[in-house]
Amino acid sequence: MTLAFTGAMAVVLAATGLFLYLRLGSELDSTIDQGLRSRSDDLAALVQRDGGAAIASRGESLAQVLDASGRVLDGSAGVRTRPLLRGARLRAALRHPVMFEPGHVPGVDADTARFLARPVTVRGRRLVVVVGAPLEGRGDALGNLQGLLAVGLPAALLLAALAGYAATAAALRPVDRMRRRAADIQASDTGRRLPVPPADDEIGRLGETLNTMLGRLEAAFERERRLVADASHELRTPLAVLKSELELALRGGRSASELEAALRSAAEETDRLSQLTEDLLVIAASDQGRLPVQLSEVGAAEVMEGVRARFERRAGERSARIEVSAPDDLTLLADPLRLEQALGNLVDNALRYGASHVELAAEAAATHTRLHVRDDGPGFPDDFAAHAFERFTRADAARGRGGAGLGLAIVETIARAQGGSAGAANRPAGGADVWVDVPRAGPGP
Repeated sequence: MTLAFTGAMAVVLAATGLFLYLRLGSELDSTIDQGLRSRSDDLAALVQRDGGAAIASRGESLAQVLDASGRVLDGSAGVRTRPLLRGARLRAALRHPVMFEPGHVPGVDADTARFLARPVTVRGRRLVVVVGAPLEGRGDALGNLQGLLAVGLPAALLLAALAGYAATAAALRPVDRMRRRAADIQASDTGRRLPVPPADDEIGRLGETLNTMLGRLEAAFERERRLVADASHELRTPLAVLKSELELALRGGRSASELEAALRSAAEETDRLSQLTEDLLVIAASDQGRLPVQLSEVGAAEVMEGVRARFERRAGERSARIEVSAPDDLTLLADPLRLEQALGNLVDNALRYGASHVELAAEAAATHTRLHVRDDGPGFPDDFAAHAFERFTRADAARGRGGAGLGLAIVETIARAQGGSAGAANRPAGGADVWVDVPRAGPGP
């Protein structure tokens, strides 16, 4: 930034110096030309009044009066004998004023001089009046300005570069403080934040944005730590039971029925471990934003009948019944396998915690369809519905134990992946009502 600023300032200062040099030269030339015109007017008036010999009486320097042939009628000291005009320039001066610089003129001390020649008529005779001014003063003034610019411009450029470096360093100092703090932040102290400068500028807003990002990362790390801790806790119980059952089965003197019961218990714990592992994989894929879904048009009644068929035997074992209430022409835009997985989790909870009746119902709305799973159990505690879909959350006091607390979290994850949502509430007549909203296929009613 300092180099870019210095380069820009170098261009600006060089342009300023060139402008001053040219402007001073133009002003000096204008002053010299104005003086020559004034002198030529005065000398022409004297020549018309007194005749050809008027220079000596006036005390002019660098002046001549020439006739049409170029003969010097009168001239100042040093230019009385040799005419300053000849040939084409003399013929032009007889017609109109002519400004010229002939270079070095013999008899003139200055190396260069500027002359103005203009015609004048005296008693019917055409004459030329020539006045000149040395350019030594102009050259000296421009030379002095050159010297000042040669010293002043580099000094000004150096000061500007130092000022630019200091200003840039001061502006970026908060960034360096944020960089050092960011380098010190470890995964174990994600609660630390970057120092934000008080000014409400781009750097201040950058610091606030980075602190907001750190807050999101801290929340994500906390969720991951809580997920690992909760998953470890949930895995510990079925593994301990599985190990205990297998150790009992290996002991001698067990009857065939006792061995069978031990193996059935081990199989149930294995199923529980498998389900927990599957749920954790779904949640991990969702957290990484890549839960795979394949949306297609599917009938609501078809999906619900498929779920009912899967749980029909289990419902019979519990002396419960599952009913489906859905219009045959109601279609959804959803992933059938994922939707069956979500409804299966809800039916599993309803059979586990309900009494004897589970209802699957579909209600159509303008843009979505709500799929209900209702049971006739004790329902949710009053303060549990708002946290029902959080991971590893269970309403143990009202619904008993047995699950890992991931079923409803999986339901919400699947619903959101398909552009929908999930909710839960207690039924007025008793029992729980958990639903999934999914987009409708086709226009609304």
